[in-house]
Amino acid sequence: MIQSKGYAAQSAETDLAPWDFERRDVGTHDVNIEILFCGVCHTDIHLTKNEWFPGLFPMVPGHEIVGRITQIGNHVTKFKVGDLAGVGVMVDSCRHCDECNDGQEQFCATGVQTYNNLGKDGLPVYGGYSSNNVVHERYVHSISEKLYLAAVAPLLCAGITTYSPLRKWNVGKGHKLAVVGLGGLGHLGVKFGLAFGAEVTVLSTSESKREDAKKLGAHHFVVTKNDEEVAAVAKTFDFILDTVAADHDINLYLTMLRTNGTYINVGMPVEPFTVPAFTLASGNKTVTGSGAGGVPETQEMLDFCAEHNIVSDIELINIKDIHTAYDRMLKGDVRYRFVIDMSTL
Repeated sequence: MIQSKGYAAQSAETDLAPWDFERRDVGTHDVNIEILFCGVCHTDIHLTKNEWFPGLFPMVPGHEIVGRITQIGNHVTKFKVGDLAGVGVMVDSCRHCDECNDGQEQFCATGVQTYNNLGKDGLPVYGGYSSNNVVHERYVHSISEKLYLAAVAPLLCAGITTYSPLRKWNVGKGHKLAVVGLGGLGHLGVKFGLAFGAEVTVLSTSESKREDAKKLGAHHFVVTKNDEEVAAVAKTFDFILDTVAADHDINLYLTMLRTNGTYINVGMPVEPFTVPAFTLASGNKTVTGSGAGGVPETQEMLDFCAEHNIVSDIELINIKDIHTAYDRMLKGDVRYRFVIDMSTL
Protein backbone atom coordinates (compact mmCIF):
# COMPACT_ATOMS: atom_id res chain seq x y z
CA MET A 1 0.00 0.00 0.00
CA ILE A 2 1.08 3.60 -0.64
CA GLN A 3 1.08 6.06 2.24
CA SER A 4 -0.90 9.24 1.56
CA LYS A 5 -1.95 12.31 3.46
CA GLY A 6 -4.89 14.58 2.89
CA TYR A 7 -7.78 16.53 4.34
CA ALA A 8 -10.86 14.49 5.26
CA ALA A 9 -14.28 14.91 6.80
CA GLN A 10 -14.75 12.17 9.41
CA SER A 11 -18.53 12.69 9.32
CA ALA A 12 -21.13 15.05 7.85
CA GLU A 13 -21.05 17.00 11.11
CA THR A 14 -17.28 17.55 11.27
CA ASP A 15 -14.97 19.92 9.44
CA LEU A 16 -12.23 18.81 7.08
CA ALA A 17 -8.97 18.13 8.91
CA PRO A 18 -5.59 16.48 8.20
CA TRP A 19 -5.80 12.70 7.83
CA ASP A 20 -3.23 10.04 6.93
CA PHE A 21 -4.43 7.07 4.90
CA GLU A 22 -3.33 4.44 2.36
CA ARG A 23 -3.89 4.03 -1.35
CA ARG A 24 -3.54 0.81 -3.30
CA ASP A 25 -0.24 -0.20 -4.86
CA VAL A 26 0.30 0.74 -8.50
CA GLY A 27 -1.13 -2.03 -10.70
CA THR A 28 -0.02 -2.99 -14.19
CA HIS A 29 -2.25 -0.36 -15.86
CA ASP A 30 -2.14 2.26 -13.08
CA VAL A 31 -0.29 5.53 -12.72
CA ASN A 32 0.62 7.27 -9.47
CA ILE A 33 0.12 11.03 -9.69
CA GLU A 34 1.73 13.51 -7.33
CA ILE A 35 -1.12 15.99 -6.91
CA LEU A 36 0.06 19.56 -7.38
CA PHE A 37 -3.29 21.38 -7.48
CA CYS A 38 -6.91 20.48 -6.80
CA GLY A 39 -9.94 22.58 -7.65
CA VAL A 40 -12.70 23.19 -5.11
CA CYS A 41 -16.15 22.31 -6.47
CA HIS A 42 -19.55 23.08 -4.90
CA THR A 43 -20.12 19.32 -5.08
CA ASP A 44 -17.46 18.95 -2.38
CA ILE A 45 -19.73 20.85 0.00
CA HIS A 46 -22.86 18.93 -1.04
CA LEU A 47 -21.19 15.55 -0.48
CA THR A 48 -19.27 16.23 2.72
CA LYS A 49 -22.48 17.61 4.27
CA ASN A 50 -24.74 14.77 3.04
CA GLU A 51 -26.91 17.28 1.17
CA TRP A 52 -27.66 14.89 -1.70
CA PHE A 53 -27.43 11.45 -0.07
CA PRO A 54 -25.59 9.68 2.79
CA GLY A 55 -21.86 9.68 2.21
CA LEU A 56 -18.98 7.31 2.90
CA PHE A 57 -16.79 8.61 5.71
CA PRO A 58 -13.98 9.40 6.25
CA MET A 59 -14.31 11.39 3.00
CA VAL A 60 -11.43 13.06 1.14
CA PRO A 61 -13.08 15.40 -1.40
CA GLY A 62 -11.70 16.72 -4.67
CA HIS A 63 -12.28 15.75 -8.31
CA GLU A 64 -10.44 18.50 -10.18
CA ILE A 65 -6.96 17.04 -9.96
CA VAL A 66 -3.75 17.93 -11.80
CA GLY A 67 -0.22 16.83 -11.10
CA ARG A 68 2.78 14.95 -12.37
CA ILE A 69 3.17 11.19 -12.80
CA THR A 70 5.76 9.66 -10.48
CA GLN A 71 5.22 5.94 -11.14
CA ILE A 72 3.62 3.79 -13.84
CA GLY A 73 2.58 0.16 -14.09
CA ASN A 74 4.35 -2.31 -16.36
CA HIS A 75 1.62 -2.24 -19.04
CA VAL A 76 0.91 1.51 -19.12
CA THR A 77 1.09 2.87 -22.67
CA LYS A 78 -0.45 6.39 -22.47
CA PHE A 79 1.98 7.98 -20.04
CA LYS A 80 5.55 8.05 -18.81
CA VAL A 81 7.06 9.19 -15.54
CA GLY A 82 7.25 12.99 -15.46
CA ASP A 83 4.17 13.64 -17.61
CA LEU A 84 1.56 16.14 -16.50
CA ALA A 85 -1.78 14.45 -15.91
CA GLY A 86 -5.29 15.17 -14.72
CA VAL A 87 -8.15 13.26 -13.10
CA GLY A 88 -11.77 14.37 -13.16
CA VAL A 89 -15.02 13.08 -11.71
CA MET A 90 -14.44 9.35 -12.26
CA VAL A 91 -11.63 6.86 -11.71
CA ASP A 92 -13.16 3.61 -13.01
CA SER A 93 -16.14 1.98 -14.74
CA CYS A 94 -17.17 -1.45 -15.98
CA ARG A 95 -15.52 -0.77 -19.40
CA HIS A 96 -17.96 -2.92 -21.42
CA CYS A 97 -21.50 -1.50 -21.09
CA ASP A 98 -23.14 0.66 -23.77
CA GLU A 99 -22.18 3.85 -21.94
CA CYS A 100 -18.53 2.84 -21.59
CA ASN A 101 -18.35 1.69 -25.22
CA ASP A 102 -19.87 5.03 -26.26
CA GLY A 103 -17.32 7.09 -24.34
CA GLN A 104 -19.83 8.14 -21.68
CA GLU A 105 -18.26 6.37 -18.76
CA GLN A 106 -19.68 8.95 -16.35
CA PHE A 107 -23.07 7.24 -16.76
CA CYS A 108 -21.86 3.65 -16.25
CA ALA A 109 -24.15 1.91 -13.74
CA THR A 110 -21.13 0.56 -11.86
CA GLY A 111 -18.85 3.53 -12.42
CA VAL A 112 -16.54 4.63 -9.63
CA GLN A 113 -16.55 8.33 -8.80
CA THR A 114 -13.30 9.96 -7.73
CA TYR A 115 -14.37 10.03 -4.09
CA ASN A 116 -17.33 9.05 -1.88
CA ASN A 117 -17.44 5.69 -3.66
CA LEU A 118 -16.16 2.15 -3.38
CA GLY A 119 -13.61 0.86 -5.84
CA LYS A 120 -13.84 -2.50 -7.58
CA ASP A 121 -11.82 -3.97 -4.72
CA GLY A 122 -14.59 -2.94 -2.32
CA LEU A 123 -12.42 -0.34 -0.60
CA PRO A 124 -13.24 3.38 -0.39
CA VAL A 125 -11.69 5.72 -2.94
CA TYR A 126 -10.38 9.11 -1.87
CA GLY A 127 -10.21 12.36 -3.80
CA GLY A 128 -7.78 15.10 -4.62
CA TYR A 129 -7.43 17.02 -1.35
CA SER A 130 -4.41 14.77 -0.90
CA SER A 131 -0.79 14.17 -1.76
CA ASN A 132 -1.23 11.60 -4.53
CA ASN A 133 -3.69 9.39 -6.40
CA VAL A 134 -3.40 5.97 -8.02
CA VAL A 135 -5.66 5.63 -11.07
CA HIS A 136 -6.04 3.29 -14.06
CA GLU A 137 -4.53 5.03 -17.09
CA ARG A 138 -7.85 4.91 -19.00
CA TYR A 139 -9.29 7.53 -16.61
CA VAL A 140 -6.25 9.83 -16.61
CA HIS A 141 -5.96 12.79 -19.00
CA SER A 142 -2.98 14.38 -20.69
CA ILE A 143 -2.37 18.01 -19.78
CA SER A 144 -0.58 20.50 -22.02
CA GLU A 145 2.59 22.07 -20.69
CA LYS A 146 1.48 25.34 -22.37
CA LEU A 147 -1.25 26.16 -19.84
CA TYR A 148 -1.04 27.50 -16.27
CA LEU A 149 -1.41 24.21 -14.42
CA ALA A 150 -3.27 25.48 -11.35
CA ALA A 151 -5.90 27.09 -13.60
CA VAL A 152 -6.31 23.86 -15.56
CA ALA A 153 -7.57 21.96 -12.50
CA PRO A 154 -11.19 23.29 -12.64
CA LEU A 155 -11.44 22.22 -16.28
CA LEU A 156 -11.62 18.60 -15.06
CA CYS A 157 -15.12 19.27 -13.67
CA ALA A 158 -16.39 22.80 -14.25
CA GLY A 159 -14.82 22.84 -17.70
CA ILE A 160 -16.18 19.57 -19.05
CA THR A 161 -19.55 20.15 -17.34
CA THR A 162 -20.09 23.28 -19.45
CA TYR A 163 -18.24 22.16 -22.58
CA SER A 164 -20.14 18.88 -22.99
CA PRO A 165 -23.73 20.17 -23.32
CA LEU A 166 -22.69 23.07 -25.56
CA ARG A 167 -21.03 20.56 -27.87
CA LYS A 168 -23.97 18.13 -27.68
CA TRP A 169 -26.44 20.84 -28.75
CA ASN A 170 -24.01 22.21 -31.36
CA VAL A 171 -24.12 25.69 -29.88
CA GLY A 172 -22.17 28.07 -32.07
CA LYS A 173 -22.28 30.77 -34.71
CA GLY A 174 -25.75 32.18 -35.25
CA HIS A 175 -27.02 31.10 -31.81
CA LYS A 176 -27.94 33.31 -28.88
CA LEU A 177 -26.72 31.68 -25.67
CA ALA A 178 -27.54 32.87 -22.15
CA VAL A 179 -25.48 31.71 -19.18
CA VAL A 180 -27.21 31.84 -15.79
CA GLY A 181 -24.77 32.60 -12.99
CA LEU A 182 -21.24 33.92 -13.28
CA GLY A 183 -19.38 31.56 -10.97
CA GLY A 184 -17.05 28.60 -11.37
CA LEU A 185 -19.12 26.92 -14.06
CA GLY A 186 -20.70 30.07 -15.48
CA HIS A 187 -17.50 31.89 -16.39
CA LEU A 188 -16.28 28.82 -18.27
CA GLY A 189 -19.65 28.54 -20.01
CA VAL A 190 -19.10 32.12 -21.21
CA LYS A 191 -15.58 31.33 -22.41
CA PHE A 192 -16.67 28.21 -24.32
CA GLY A 193 -19.76 29.89 -25.76
CA LEU A 194 -17.60 32.70 -27.13
CA ALA A 195 -14.99 30.27 -28.46
CA PHE A 196 -17.75 28.38 -30.30
CA GLY A 197 -18.95 31.59 -31.92
CA ALA A 198 -22.24 32.17 -30.08
CA GLU A 199 -23.66 35.54 -29.02
CA VAL A 200 -23.39 35.30 -25.24
CA THR A 201 -25.50 36.98 -22.57
CA VAL A 202 -24.91 36.61 -18.83
CA LEU A 203 -28.01 36.40 -16.62
CA SER A 204 -27.28 37.31 -13.01
CA THR A 205 -29.08 38.49 -9.89
CA SER A 206 -26.13 40.75 -9.11
CA GLU A 207 -25.39 44.08 -10.78
CA SER A 208 -21.84 43.78 -9.44
CA LYS A 209 -21.12 41.05 -11.99
CA ARG A 210 -21.80 43.31 -15.00
CA GLU A 211 -18.23 44.54 -15.37
CA ASP A 212 -16.89 41.03 -14.81
CA ALA A 213 -19.06 39.69 -17.62
CA LYS A 214 -17.82 42.43 -19.92
CA LYS A 215 -14.18 41.60 -19.10
CA LEU A 216 -14.83 37.95 -19.99
CA GLY A 217 -16.12 39.06 -23.37
CA ALA A 218 -19.86 38.52 -22.93
CA HIS A 219 -21.88 40.53 -25.43
CA HIS A 220 -24.72 41.37 -23.05
CA PHE A 221 -25.62 41.33 -19.35
CA VAL A 222 -29.06 41.13 -17.74
CA VAL A 223 -29.88 41.65 -14.08
CA THR A 224 -32.72 39.19 -13.52
CA LYS A 225 -34.10 41.26 -10.63
CA ASN A 226 -34.69 44.15 -13.05
CA ASP A 227 -38.13 43.72 -14.64
CA GLU A 228 -37.34 45.99 -17.58
CA GLU A 229 -34.15 44.15 -18.46
CA VAL A 230 -35.94 40.80 -18.19
CA ALA A 231 -38.81 41.97 -20.39
CA ALA A 232 -36.33 43.10 -23.03
CA VAL A 233 -35.01 39.54 -23.48
CA ALA A 234 -38.34 37.67 -23.52
CA LYS A 235 -38.32 34.90 -26.16
CA THR A 236 -34.75 35.80 -27.11
CA PHE A 237 -32.41 32.86 -26.52
CA ASP A 238 -31.84 29.67 -28.45
CA PHE A 239 -30.11 28.11 -25.45
CA ILE A 240 -29.88 28.85 -21.75
CA LEU A 241 -27.10 27.20 -19.74
CA ASP A 242 -28.03 27.34 -16.05
CA THR A 243 -24.96 26.89 -13.85
CA VAL A 244 -26.43 27.89 -10.47
CA ALA A 245 -26.04 25.32 -7.69
CA ALA A 246 -28.28 27.11 -5.19
CA ASP A 247 -32.02 26.36 -5.17
CA HIS A 248 -33.94 28.64 -7.54
CA ASP A 249 -37.03 28.88 -9.74
CA ILE A 250 -36.25 28.31 -13.43
CA ASN A 251 -39.60 29.47 -14.80
CA LEU A 252 -38.37 33.03 -15.21
CA TYR A 253 -35.63 31.78 -17.53
CA LEU A 254 -38.03 29.67 -19.58
CA THR A 255 -39.85 32.87 -20.60
CA MET A 256 -36.61 34.00 -22.22
CA LEU A 257 -36.39 31.01 -24.56
CA ARG A 258 -37.35 31.29 -28.18
CA THR A 259 -39.79 28.82 -29.67
CA ASN A 260 -37.97 25.44 -29.82
CA GLY A 261 -35.42 26.81 -27.35
CA THR A 262 -33.48 24.62 -24.94
CA TYR A 263 -32.80 25.12 -21.24
CA ILE A 264 -29.78 23.14 -20.00
CA ASN A 265 -29.25 22.56 -16.28
CA VAL A 266 -25.76 21.78 -15.02
CA GLY A 267 -25.94 23.46 -11.60
CA MET A 268 -27.48 20.55 -9.66
CA PRO A 269 -29.53 22.35 -6.95
CA VAL A 270 -30.80 20.26 -4.06
CA GLU A 271 -34.51 21.01 -4.46
CA PRO A 272 -36.34 19.73 -7.58
CA PHE A 273 -37.61 22.12 -10.23
CA THR A 274 -41.33 22.69 -10.75
CA VAL A 275 -42.28 23.49 -14.34
CA PRO A 276 -45.90 23.82 -15.57
CA ALA A 277 -46.59 21.61 -18.58
CA PHE A 278 -48.16 24.60 -20.37
CA THR A 279 -44.84 26.47 -20.18
CA LEU A 280 -43.13 23.74 -22.17
CA ALA A 281 -45.93 23.11 -24.64
CA SER A 282 -46.51 26.77 -25.43
CA GLY A 283 -43.17 27.09 -27.18
CA ASN A 284 -41.97 23.54 -27.84
CA LYS A 285 -39.36 24.18 -25.19
CA THR A 286 -36.91 21.57 -24.00
CA VAL A 287 -35.63 21.27 -20.44
CA THR A 288 -32.60 19.04 -20.21
CA GLY A 289 -29.62 18.33 -18.00
CA SER A 290 -26.05 17.29 -18.48
CA GLY A 291 -23.57 15.53 -16.24
CA ALA A 292 -19.83 16.06 -16.75
CA GLY A 293 -18.43 14.17 -19.74
CA GLY A 294 -16.80 10.89 -20.66
CA VAL A 295 -13.10 10.17 -20.98
CA PRO A 296 -12.75 10.94 -24.73
CA GLU A 297 -14.75 14.16 -24.56
CA THR A 298 -12.84 15.37 -21.51
CA GLN A 299 -9.56 14.92 -23.37
CA GLU A 300 -11.10 16.67 -26.39
CA MET A 301 -12.02 19.58 -24.13
CA LEU A 302 -8.53 19.79 -22.64
CA ASP A 303 -6.98 19.78 -26.11
CA PHE A 304 -9.42 22.49 -27.23
CA CYS A 305 -8.44 24.59 -24.21
CA ALA A 306 -4.76 24.18 -25.00
CA GLU A 307 -5.38 25.25 -28.60
CA HIS A 308 -7.48 28.29 -27.61
CA ASN A 309 -5.65 29.18 -24.37
CA ILE A 310 -8.71 28.66 -22.17
CA VAL A 311 -8.28 28.10 -18.43
CA SER A 312 -10.31 28.92 -15.35
CA ASP A 313 -9.96 32.22 -13.51
CA ILE A 314 -8.84 31.12 -10.05
CA GLU A 315 -7.91 32.08 -6.52
CA LEU A 316 -5.05 29.88 -5.30
CA ILE A 317 -5.40 28.96 -1.62
CA ASN A 318 -3.60 27.21 1.20
CA ILE A 319 -5.41 24.01 2.18
CA LYS A 320 -5.74 25.23 5.77
CA ASP A 321 -8.07 27.91 4.41
CA ILE A 322 -10.52 25.43 2.89
CA HIS A 323 -13.35 26.24 5.32
CA THR A 324 -13.05 29.94 4.60
CA ALA A 325 -13.20 29.05 0.92
CA TYR A 326 -16.36 26.98 1.48
CA ASP A 327 -18.00 29.87 3.33
CA ARG A 328 -17.11 32.27 0.53
CA MET A 329 -18.38 29.87 -2.11
CA LEU A 330 -21.76 29.71 -0.40
CA LYS A 331 -21.87 33.52 -0.56
CA GLY A 332 -20.81 33.59 -4.21
CA ASP A 333 -17.63 35.39 -3.18
CA VAL A 334 -15.03 33.86 -5.50
CA ARG A 335 -13.65 34.90 -8.88
CA TYR A 336 -14.26 32.22 -10.06
CA ARG A 337 -12.84 28.99 -8.72
CA PHE A 338 -10.78 28.19 -5.66
CA VAL A 339 -7.82 25.92 -6.30
CA ILE A 340 -5.77 24.34 -3.53
CA ASP A 341 -1.98 24.51 -3.78
CA MET A 342 -1.23 21.01 -2.55
CA SER A 343 2.33 21.96 -1.59
CA THR A 344 0.64 23.54 1.45
CA LEU A 345 -0.69 20.16 2.65
